[in-house]
Amino acid sequence: MAKNSGSGYRKGAVTERTQFQTPNGNWAKRDADTGRIMDQKTSGGKFKGVRTEK
Repeated sequence: MAKNSGSGYRKGAVTERTQFQTPNGNWAKRDADTGRIMDQKTSGGKFKGVRTEK
């Protein structure tokens, strides 16, 4: 299970989720089981500890 360390990084990997970059440049997180988009990051950069889709 992934946990935030409080020091700017995450301990462990986030499982059952992937991330991809949307056409507008934001990163979105997708549930690996259902394929639904869970969250979109607007502050720039990737989600920490989430596998990137090819």
